[in-house]
Amino acid sequence: MRPAHLCLAVLVAALWGVNFTVIEIGLEHFPPLLFSALRFLVAAVPAVFFVGRPKVAWKWIVGVGLALGVAKFGLLFIGMDEGMPAGLSSLVLQIQAVFTALIAFLVLGERPTRLRALGMAVALGGVALAAVDEGTAGPLGAFALVIGAAVCWGVSNVLTRRAAPPDSLNFMVWVSTVPVLPLLGLSLLREGPSRDLDALRALDWQGAGVILYVAWITTVFGFGAWGWLLRRHPASTVAPFSLLVPVFGMSAAALFLHESVPPLRWGAATLLVGGVALTSLAPARARSADTRTTAAQPEPAGAAGETVGQA
Repeated sequence: MRPAHLCLAVLVAALWGVNFTVIEIGLEHFPPLLFSALRFLVAAVPAVFFVGRPKVAWKWIVGVGLALGVAKFGLLFIGMDEGMPAGLSSLVLQIQAVFTALIAFLVLGERPTRLRALGMAVALGGVALAAVDEGTAGPLGAFALVIGAAVCWGVSNVLTRRAAPPDSLNFMVWVSTVPVLPLLGLSLLREGPSRDLDALRALDWQGAGVILYVAWITTVFGFGAWGWLLRRHPASTVAPFSLLVPVFGMSAAALFLHESVPPLRWGAATLLVGGVALTSLAPARARSADTRTTAAQPEPAGAAGETVGQA
């Protein structure tokens, strides 16, 4: 990888990691579901008018939009709003690699190798240690919501793998059109129209900047740059840079939000990142006979550290 490409990969990981801190700030301005809806609305419009028509079937766009946009981000934003720290969220969410491998085994028949199974066990140990850490410092319910978000991310990764979009930016922009109305509806039901209207009326420059960051910087630019790298380098070369996301996430939260990182959390980070690295980068075993018809599809980043849907 050229130095310029390497710097771009690190930059995207840094932007995605810092995004958890930006989300924390945004939750001071907006209710979580409304915030998520605005994020996807601004990411989709006006970009949807410039990326061309969808390049995959609508069933994949709708499926990923619901699993990723509504379920994953809805649970993540609610979990963070209910007390899950930004730095810890950036770390725990990476357990999605384990759930992706498990769902791929159940749905696609992709049997994990011993090395990948070992990575999954190590990563789960890291999550357990993080749960112990959070249980002594914050609400476990919020922790569970972020774990649920990681499960939904795994579902969206497998759907994305089956869709095999040839243009990740085109795919992500069209996926962003799907969650807007469902999230707005859920926001009206859960958060109430008065709270939503109060947040919109109180919109200031910081609130607008937060939405622009999570929509244009992390979604449009981030996924556009990441897809550009994946078209020029093997997924196994690009994907390891996604492991830097929790490093930047925890560092940004400590720097800007003054979140402490106790020793137990460092231990959880070591286990989880190490386990995710083994799970994501270990070679996959051949698929079973009933799923070989999809074997010719190009392997997206999901097979080696899927990043579709980073916060």
